[in-house]
This record gives sequence, structure tokens and C-alpha cells, in this order.
Amino acid sequence: MSDFAMAHAAARVWRRAVTAGVALWLCAGLWPAALHAQAVPGPAVSALPPLSPVIPVRDIGQWIERMHQAPRNRPYVGTFVVLSSSGAMFSSRIWNACDGKQQLERVDGLSGTPRKVFRRDGEVRTFLPEERTVRTERGDARGLFPQLPSVQGTSLARHYEAQVLGQERVAGLDADVVWFKPLDPLRFGYRIWSEKESGLVVKLQTLATDGRVLEQAAFSELDLNATVPLDKLSRMMDDVSGYKVIAPAAVKTTALEEGWRMRQPVAGFVPQSCHKRAAAAGSAEAPPPVLQCLYSDGLATVSLFIEPFDARRHGAQGQLGSVGATQMLGQRMASDAWVTAVGEVPMQTLRLFVGALERAR
Repeated sequence: MSDFAMAHAAARVWRRAVTAGVALWLCAGLWPAALHAQAVPGPAVSALPPLSPVIPVRDIGQWIERMHQAPRNRPYVGTFVVLSSSGAMFSSRIWNACDGKQQLERVDGLSGTPRKVFRRDGEVRTFLPEERTVRTERGDARGLFPQLPSVQGTSLARHYEAQVLGQERVAGLDADVVWFKPLDPLRFGYRIWSEKESGLVVKLQTLATDGRVLEQAAFSELDLNATVPLDKLSRMMDDVSGYKVIAPAAVKTTALEEGWRMRQPVAGFVPQSCHKRAAAAGSAEAPPPVLQCLYSDGLATVSLFIEPFDARRHGAQGQLGSVGATQMLGQRMASDAWVTAVGEVPMQTLRLFVGALERAR
């Protein structure tokens, strides 16, 4: 599961800025070892007491745009902590540099294997000091919770609604608290703490359909007045001297071009990208390329990984797994292929994706 989870997480980077926490936590390689963690009870959405009724009225698109723009216009330095429902906790030190047009982040993992992750203009570089390697990947750079175009009559507002819950303090800062409530059981909800002045996301909870907290990410301390030189971070990202650079090949394509299609769409989810991923340059072995097709409803993402069936690795039965809010379903297809669905959605949503996938030729 970990290879596909990491690839899915890398795709999530383009859709959630580091201030949302979860995406770069996964991309940074801080993936918990427990693959079958059960969710533990968390506070219900209704349990949050409002501290102030004076919060501007915004629809879900306006909330998303505000959160999207914040890290592009506000440099900061902070310590970010992610807590999974399995009880695993991970922390990172984050530097965010921006000039209104360009944004560059550096994330240093404080837990697990030492690593430094940089993101700039759709490029992510992960430095592993112990191995003296740097992994570089590219994708379509997007910010936090981007709005999606209407596709076949679907839109974000059809599947979520924004409910203001009040205000709380996080890392010493006043934050507006809003609940992105799902309108059907095919997706999780999100409770978000947005810093009152800038709109920066300072805390994020992913909620199960029954209100349990599956995953929480938050700043434990945050300096919004820090000076973070963009050019300095850029030079650090470009300095790969003494490191072996690994750049996995990824060919842009479509599911249909590769002989696959969705018999019917899963409500609200639209195709975002599709790549054929080959083995990394310099790999000892050369496994067959894996097709990764990404779908999103604007908040949640689902990746379908399609590859030839291999009885040594896959087994005849389906595979299930979960870490916090991220679920995994592996299943053999009738065409002697194997599909692995990974996403921060309920398991029934992954089953709909796998059930709708079929050979086009």
C-alpha cells in the first residue's frame, strides 16, 4: 500500500497547500506503519461552542478562495502536528515564502526518517540526507481546496455546504471555524479553523460520516510576522550537490487512451489527471508501468492505480487498508489487471470507483 499511498499523496500536494497539513505530511514520507487502524471517537461537530457570532457570511466557494489565497500572500514559519485516528502523531517545521505571485514551501520532518521537502511552481523535491538522494516530481500546481468546473451538472456546492460554527484560538491566533458538511455519504466532512485576518488554515479535521475525527492537523505554534526570503529558500531547493537526483518518469495520458473508462461517474468526482508512471531512473528492477488516474470533487481526491495482475504481490482476494482518513481498496479485474483505489473518502466510495471501472477495448 505504501507506494501507491505515496503516489496518491504526491498528487494531493497539487490540491492542498502545506498549510492544510495532511498532504505534505504524507508526501514527506511520514506514513504510519499501521495499515488497518480503526477510527477512534472524536468530538462531534455540534460540540464546538461559538465564541463570537461576528463572522462574515460566505458561501463555500468564497471560503475556499480565501483559504487558497492566504499562503500566497502571507509568509510564515510554524510547527505543524498531524494526529491520526490510530494514535500516531507526526510533526514538521514549515517555512512559507511568497510574493503574491510565487509561493515556495520548505517542510522539515521532525518525526521518522529525516527529510526536507520543498514545493515550488508544481515541483516537489524531497531530500533524504541519510541516503544522499533527492526525489523530484512535477504536477499541476493548485492551492488549497480549488474550485472545480461544473461537469455534467455537478458542482462543489451540490455535495457540500459551509456552516459557520464559531471562533476559537489556535496557536495563539483567533480563527473562524467552518464545517464543510457533506450532503451525501460518499465523502467525509471537514472542520476547518481559518485565521481571522489572513484566512490561513491553522487547523483541519477530517470527519467520518458519524462525526468522528479521523485525522487532525494543526499548527502548535505559528509566526505570521516572520521574514522568509523566497530567494533563499529557492537556492536551498536548487542545491542538489552531493545528492543523487531521482526523477520518476511520468507520461501524461488519459484513461481512455490506455484502454480504460468509467462505466458511470461517481457523483461529484471529475477526472483531474492521468499519468503512466514508470520505474524511477536507476532502479534495480523495472516493473511494468502503473497507470494513475486522479479524480476529485474539490475537497477529496481518489487515485486509481491500474497495473498487470501479479499473483506474487497481489493475491487472489481483494485488499483493504486505512490510515486515518485515507482508505485503500485493491481488487483483481476480469481483464487480468489489478486496480488499487486510494483516497480520503469512505470505503463505499472506493467500491463505487472500482465497480465502475471497465476495459474500453
